[in-house]
Amino acid sequence: MKKIITYGTFDLFHKGHYNILKRAKEHGDYLIVGVTGENYDIGRGKLNVYDSLATRIENVQKTGFADEIIVEEYLGQKISDIIKYDIDTFVIGDDWKGKFDHLSRYCDMVYLERTKGISSTKIRNETFNQYDIGIIFDYPYDNDLIKEAKMVNGFEVKNIFCEDEKILDAFKVKYDVENTFDTYDSMIEASDIIFVRCAIKDRVKYIRQALTAGKHVIYDSPATFNSDELKELFALAKENNVILMENIKMVHIYVFDQLLWMTQAGLIGDILSFNCSISKNDSNRSNLFYELSTSSLLPMLKIMGFDYEKADIQVNKDGEEIEFASMNFVYAKGRAIINVGDKIRVDNQLEIIGTKGTIRMKADWWRCKSFELHTPGSNDVQLFNTNFEGNGFKYLIKAMSTMLDNKRITKKSITEEELIKITEILEHVNETSM
Repeated sequence: MKKIITYGTFDLFHKGHYNILKRAKEHGDYLIVGVTGENYDIGRGKLNVYDSLATRIENVQKTGFADEIIVEEYLGQKISDIIKYDIDTFVIGDDWKGKFDHLSRYCDMVYLERTKGISSTKIRNETFNQYDIGIIFDYPYDNDLIKEAKMVNGFEVKNIFCEDEKILDAFKVKYDVENTFDTYDSMIEASDIIFVRCAIKDRVKYIRQALTAGKHVIYDSPATFNSDELKELFALAKENNVILMENIKMVHIYVFDQLLWMTQAGLIGDILSFNCSISKNDSNRSNLFYELSTSSLLPMLKIMGFDYEKADIQVNKDGEEIEFASMNFVYAKGRAIINVGDKIRVDNQLEIIGTKGTIRMKADWWRCKSFELHTPGSNDVQLFNTNFEGNGFKYLIKAMSTMLDNKRITKKSITEEELIKITEILEHVNETSM
């Protein structure tokens, strides 16, 4: 008996999928079809999958071609499956031609021509609401935002505006964005979502202008150092029934959800210590210190809470710029220490110590790629991870997509109270640095 195997997501099942499965079955006697699992898709950054795993499996079953259906759950599983199921031939569409040639060591390879004129991408473009994103910026680097936005159904960066024409022209040429605008008003009118990523001193006015025009807004955090201004923006967003979302990507990655569950549900006991250090090297961004501080303060507030008894903040400056700050928060039953370096480098790490265990995240911990769980009295270390790719912006856009689909304008991932508290702490940092 000749065994054949093929793989696919089989999202928004269409004639092309049917034809691939039909022709794959013709190459042998027994066809095994691997359908990608949801965690595998999320882990490899494929966030535009619409149908559930159960629906995709059901659609493959309905064709009658599959003798057996398996779930592809991790990178590298194909080799294991070929050996496990004693496969004779691996069959896949020719848009993957050359990508799986290494499997010829284990079985025969066949690349099938795709059905012309139809694809899941085309169906998505015809099926889903389309949201044009406009960016207001003051430096000519996109940090992969344009590429990442395209990975979510219906979202694309099409419009850009910068008050500096030279930076605007350089950005357009470098990233091949469709439309540039002479005024911010005209870009707002042409866009569904505005991304504000300019100097902090200008963020409030740009955010306010977009919200007043009834546009959804994403902004680099913090929006302001004035908590009353931030409250005004929240109220304006509610008044106009639009989303106001901060560009803090970690809260939209499921490893961060696992970390919060372990700390908030008491799985590592009472929290004794939250110790966090963060620094990056990006000379193009004048707001970097405050963005790093926001990324550190948010998990502290989620895990340790708001009710610290004392905050001791020490700041080092280079001219007018803060190059390092150490923030020490004393709680009734624990302590949080946050070290943030801009020009001064620190080791990037996050450690949370509880009475029943310790969580450690290393390197670029704010990307939430993985964390270790150490349990007292045991030499075993549990590892929780994800195949994180890119800069994480697609996870934020996916969260916005879910909110728009569900008409849920008030989000839950980050509360207004948390953002207001961060603003108050950063205002304190600025006062300390004067």
